[in-house]
Amino acid sequence: MAQPTPCFHCGEPVPAGAPWHVQILDEQQPMCCPGCQAVAQAICNAGLESYYQHRTERSANPEAMPRVLQEELELYDREDVQQRYTQSSGEQQQIQLLIEGISCAACCWLIERHLRAEPGVVEANLNMGNQRLNLTWHASEAKLSALIAGLRRIGYTAHPYEPDKAGEQIALENRRYLRRLGLAGLMFMQVMMATMALYEEFDQDLTEGMAHLLRWASLLMTTPVVFYSCAPFFQGAWRDLKNHRLSMDVSVSLAIGGAYLAGIWATVTGTGEVYFDSVTMFAFFLLAGRYLERRARQRTVESTARLVNLLPPSAVRIQSDGSSQRIMLDELKVGDAVEVKPGESIPADGRILRGTSSVDESALSGEYLPIAKSAGDLVTAGTLNVEGPMQIEVTALGEETRLSAIVRLLERAQSDKPRLAKLADQVAQYFLLIVLLSVVAVGGAWWVLSDGHTAFWIVLAMLVATCPCALSLATPTALTTATGSLHKLGLLITRGHVLEGINQITTVILDKTGTLTEGRMTLEQIQPLANHDSEQALRWASMLESGSEHPIARAFGRSMLSASELSSVPGQGLQGDCDGTTLRIGKPDFVSALGHYSAPDYPDSPGQWLLLGSAAGPIAWFALNDRLRSDAVAMVAALQSQGLRVVLLSGDQSPVVQRMAATLNISEAIGNASPDDKLAFVQTQQARGEKVLMLGDGVNDVPVLASADISVAMGNASDLAKTNADAVLLNSRLLTLVDSMQVAKRTRAIMIENLCWASLYNLAVLPLAALGMVTPAWAALGMSASSLLVVLNALRLTRVTVQPQAPARSTLEVSA
Repeated sequence: MAQPTPCFHCGEPVPAGAPWHVQILDEQQPMCCPGCQAVAQAICNAGLESYYQHRTERSANPEAMPRVLQEELELYDREDVQQRYTQSSGEQQQIQLLIEGISCAACCWLIERHLRAEPGVVEANLNMGNQRLNLTWHASEAKLSALIAGLRRIGYTAHPYEPDKAGEQIALENRRYLRRLGLAGLMFMQVMMATMALYEEFDQDLTEGMAHLLRWASLLMTTPVVFYSCAPFFQGAWRDLKNHRLSMDVSVSLAIGGAYLAGIWATVTGTGEVYFDSVTMFAFFLLAGRYLERRARQRTVESTARLVNLLPPSAVRIQSDGSSQRIMLDELKVGDAVEVKPGESIPADGRILRGTSSVDESALSGEYLPIAKSAGDLVTAGTLNVEGPMQIEVTALGEETRLSAIVRLLERAQSDKPRLAKLADQVAQYFLLIVLLSVVAVGGAWWVLSDGHTAFWIVLAMLVATCPCALSLATPTALTTATGSLHKLGLLITRGHVLEGINQITTVILDKTGTLTEGRMTLEQIQPLANHDSEQALRWASMLESGSEHPIARAFGRSMLSASELSSVPGQGLQGDCDGTTLRIGKPDFVSALGHYSAPDYPDSPGQWLLLGSAAGPIAWFALNDRLRSDAVAMVAALQSQGLRVVLLSGDQSPVVQRMAATLNISEAIGNASPDDKLAFVQTQQARGEKVLMLGDGVNDVPVLASADISVAMGNASDLAKTNADAVLLNSRLLTLVDSMQVAKRTRAIMIENLCWASLYNLAVLPLAALGMVTPAWAALGMSASSLLVVLNALRLTRVTVQPQAPARSTLEVSA
């Protein structure tokens, strides 16, 4: 078995005998398909071939990118449509485009250089971080559709960026938090300088008038911090008290409010210390911790929202007179009839009125082979029409579609907390109750033994010093930091118990198709028949399959020449004329019916076999198989090295499953397992005391994913699988699971360290504050330092290294 040559443009395997090449940097470079050839040629023709010298990652395969129709692009030239996305400045138009297909910084250079060379383009700036392009052009000299089409020619898909209302609300809240934090930080520095001059330790020898002026200046600068920056603390405290609950906000509000009122009294009377510096410092550190936690949560929400972005921007509506018109998706109404051509996404939930085709429902079911559909069958928004044109009656739109329901379910990310976090919250409440009772008792004792002035400052010092900020931040900061780090690795956490529960796993159960394998067909073997030539057979098969959008067609590459008179029979195969000969490829009975001869027996080798034949007889067998992921062997070995039991559990035939288990060195493998069998197996293991992690995809894995102690869905899994999983492997890199286990162990250790430190600090400082050995200023400094230490310790979890994805490999055998 020979190792295939990788495509110079995208890195995909080049089919044997592929005729596609491009002259790049004075060398003929192999291409896997006409799409890569066309893109590479367009880059070279524009004089931008140095892009290939500077790129650090392979480019995206244009065949795998979203399909863009010219008539769909022309919608963006409509004035009413442009008003939604563009801003006008005289004759110039400005728009923000979202770019798909960016793999490295060289892509940004290529896109900007290409656009700036286009007539009418004034400026093009691409932000690689969010993949948004700010484009300015003269509408009289260039059309937006032409500029977007030009990007497609060099391998990138672009569409107008339109933030949703939820995203805008999150951004607004972040800006508001940042303003509060900035004001607190600025006033903290100014108030600190003013109040330090009043300290006896500095012996500034101030006049009474100057000291009085500095007190009033400190009061004026502290007031906006208390009433604006600290507003969330007071609002949270009021909400919690109404619900008969003690929280950190209650303690914080008492400390800030008490110190502020005492400072006002000291300023008005001219006696005592103002402690406005303590108030502003206290507020600044608390707001900084909350802002960091909020940003970490926002990244998780944004990642979840991007999981399902499947709906097309437009649809073809059939008018009452039978004519058709392409319109924007939001112009559709329930009851409209729409036409969906092969290769297009279905825009709404509906019922097929006319047409027979196959629909790729991998976004829904996880099954990568399309499902045959005919008149009367229901189809779902976001799925892909594969073979034939269909007319569909719209039955649901927008929020009523099944896809939208799945999105809402996915928005539950981090809705629950692990046991340690819940325990920390409970401990913080009880600790706060003890502190408040202690404050009352100690304050009363100082009032009797000393005077009211001393008692007040002792009470204030106790409130500030023992505020359970570090205790309340101990687990949330570690969890949010770990969640962000796991997302960086490629694992999206959707339930809070994962980080704690993954440390207790004893058994890992793996699905086969779409999990250990890539879930897409590759051509592995050719067996020519009746003295036919294998290369000629492959050429004819590629010509037939080039006109199909079926996933099987991708295994044959894309031919420059397509068969004429091509027709598709869903579930059976294709027929077309190649070099003047009518050929069929597909199931043996379908092919043999062309010449009314008996279908040959299937070869003995494993795989999915397709027959190519003519009216004269069969020509060749083609073996297709699902490719094993490049890091599957390494992942299994890593799990086993940690002492974990690994089981392969699949619905595929037992011989196939056993062969894969042998390849992966897995001793336990179960095939022919129905969803009920899988669920029963997991429940049996759990009854024995095993803690089970399940890695799978597809609807058939939903019951077992829901039952497992920890469930992980592949990034290309069905949306229902993602909904029922505790985490989603976004990058489909299997070794990410092993890396995530290490991060989970570190997270638990850091959570325990934070809880221990916060508890010891609060228990140690309470008696010191009660004895009057800690002033409110030192109490605020100690509390802030304790909280900062907890945050910094949690930030150690950001030190993760993302390993590059190993290139995919496949094999191709040709039998004589």
